[in-house]
Amino acid sequence: MKAMTEEEELLTPAEVAKLFRVDPKTVTRWAKSGKLSSIRTLGGHRRYRASEVHTLLEGQRRNASE
Repeated sequence: MKAMTEEEELLTPAEVAKLFRVDPKTVTRWAKSGKLSSIRTLGGHRRYRASEVHTLLEGQRRNASE
């Protein structure tokens, strides 16, 4: 696993939810179930790696087109 770099883009639950067209609470459930990994900020808020989110989104698009 690669170490997180300062340049790595992090997304909020609301931003991820908008990409998937779901409620932000759904994104939180995905993180709790292990479908998507999250990073906690110092304030305890969840953030998601944009690269992982885009990979998951691409996989969903591929499955939908099959």
